[in-house]
Amino acid sequence: MSLLSPSCSKDVEEADKNSSRRVESNDPLSLNEAGVDRYAEGDYASAFKYWTKAAELGDAGAHYHLFILHQLGKGVEKDRKKEVYHLEKAAIAGHPIGRYNLGCAEFDDGSIERAVKHFIIAANLGHNGAIQMLKEGFQS
Repeated sequence: MSLLSPSCSKDVEEADKNSSRRVESNDPLSLNEAGVDRYAEGDYASAFKYWTKAAELGDAGAHYHLFILHQLGKGVEKDRKKEVYHLEKAAIAGHPIGRYNLGCAEFDDGSIERAVKHFIIAANLGHNGAIQMLKEGFQS
């Protein structure tokens, strides 16, 4: 038994069809969303496929998701070079969390000046964690 009224069910079906059409037409945002859906289902190989295509089309979120896959080794082998590559691509494309994490990676590698630059950019993009890191850095 469906909890949706017949008219709502039609709306959901239509939305699913539209989403499928956007994925088939290689819309980067739709490809990224399809990757998120597959990841949530535990289908990491399909998530990787969708995110790779979206990243090739310039989607910053897809690059960030590929960074996560390579960091965790879900559906792919852990690969530090690919991890950093996708993190840099996400950051350059304006992904605030990607920029913040790139700052954290630089900090962990001992490149404090580079980390601070990344934190400043992330803070300007509205990332609260970056603002906090900068506050703590200036307080010490």
